[in-house]
Amino acid sequence: MLGLHKWKLLFLALAANMALVGSLISGEIKPAAQWNWLDIISEGGLALLALSWLLLILHSRPSGRVTQYLSLGLSAIFIAGLQDWLDEFIYFPDNALWDHWVESGFMPIGLILLTLGIYHWHKEQLLITEQLRKRERLFREHRGLDSTTNLSGATYLRQQLEYELNKNPQQNPLALVFIDIDNFSQINRHYGKREGDSLLHALGELLLLNIRHNDLLCRYAGDRFALLLPNTGRLMATSIANELSQAVRHFAFKSQQQQNSIFHSVSIGIAFSESANTEKDTAAKDPIVKNTIAKGSTTKDSAENLISRATQSLLQAKQIRDQQTRHAA
Repeated sequence: MLGLHKWKLLFLALAANMALVGSLISGEIKPAAQWNWLDIISEGGLALLALSWLLLILHSRPSGRVTQYLSLGLSAIFIAGLQDWLDEFIYFPDNALWDHWVESGFMPIGLILLTLGIYHWHKEQLLITEQLRKRERLFREHRGLDSTTNLSGATYLRQQLEYELNKNPQQNPLALVFIDIDNFSQINRHYGKREGDSLLHALGELLLLNIRHNDLLCRYAGDRFALLLPNTGRLMATSIANELSQAVRHFAFKSQQQQNSIFHSVSIGIAFSESANTEKDTAAKDPIVKNTIAKGSTTKDSAENLISRATQSLLQAKQIRDQQTRHAA
């Protein structure tokens, strides 16, 4: 990882060398009797710690805004500490003002940059924590995860559907969303199965980032994802489905072979439990998921019933998409 930051390290080495050469040219070396070993150890230790922290960060992080702030801040602190340490060995005349500027100026600048880096690092960690929280249900159960997407499969989805349906269904509306990648087979044909698997993994991560922490995302089969939305009625489920569809449309997948951007769309089918179907059918006005909402059943809901209705709804959505494609051609 350090190879990605070689220019940062080269610049830091150049700045440290300039500080050393400038100090030797501007001042005179103090006699050993005037050295203060306590200051030498403390100030030298500060510079060494700043350099150690910098190397650890560069060794563990890719390039980016957070890494830039952290590296610049620690570099400035290191240069200030190094100059302060050199003062213990070199006597500077009163007119050598640059020495004071390096000591007193680089330190606050470095602390400000370091604070900005820590702030953005904190925001980055919050996003990562949110994503891990969404996965918590999967890892807590230790069920067989799909090796491509690290999501649970159809078996676990059915178990969770039954669990949610066995709660008080009249008080806990439930929605099941099927998300099918349009024309996915073309990726495998044109770019190979490895690129197709990379796309599935990337879209799985994208969908995870755009759902709530209580929702459950699974890879149902092939290029089809299933999203379980507990305590969710028609309006909210339709809004979530619309947001996911828009997120996929704006996601640019980078092909490793050609490095070109590939954009995708998805077809969506939604089925609701009986309690969710008691709501007014205003959700179907949404332009993206219109005509994809399956009607409820008069019998007691089961996992298979919901899956069947979601599948039927998805097939209707794909038929509508095919008709629109033919008319556009």
